[in-house]
Amino acid sequence: MNKDEQLQYADHIRHFYTLRYGFPPMVGRLLGYLFVCVPEKQSMNELADALMASRSAIAGAVQTLENYHFVNRTRAAGQRSDAISLNPAGIEGKGFDATVYQEQAALFREGLNALKDEGQDPRISLLEEAAALAEFLSEQIPALHKEWEKRRDALRRNRAL
Repeated sequence: MNKDEQLQYADHIRHFYTLRYGFPPMVGRLLGYLFVCVPEKQSMNELADALMASRSAIAGAVQTLENYHFVNRTRAAGQRSDAISLNPAGIEGKGFDATVYQEQAALFREGLNALKDEGQDPRISLLEEAAALAEFLSEQIPALHKEWEKRRDALRRNRAL
């Protein structure tokens, strides 16, 4: 993959994460670039040069991705700068966190409690359905995660991953 293709891919990831999750554009762009850059570990300066961005923009994006556990920052003995790379465990685990849905359900139930004396408020049915969906997802996610692990293990055994 040449540099133009790497940057195009980084922009596709930027677009997805900006629209879908509200990430700042540079955060999504950095994430996308880290998926395809060679070598896989890059310094802040290398990332800034590759993405044609300021070092401070890269530092802010790295900090955001660290907060989500999407990247690792390491420094080898004798090195003067950190190396930034993807955290595979951070990327995989995000889709299977049932506690997100448990927290959402609790918040929706709290909203229902706040509206309990409002009679026929149409937001009550909206909150009831949102709470039910969040509870359903929180119950289903652990089983789905186990199914994914089985499939992933089979793919690895067959060298498809």
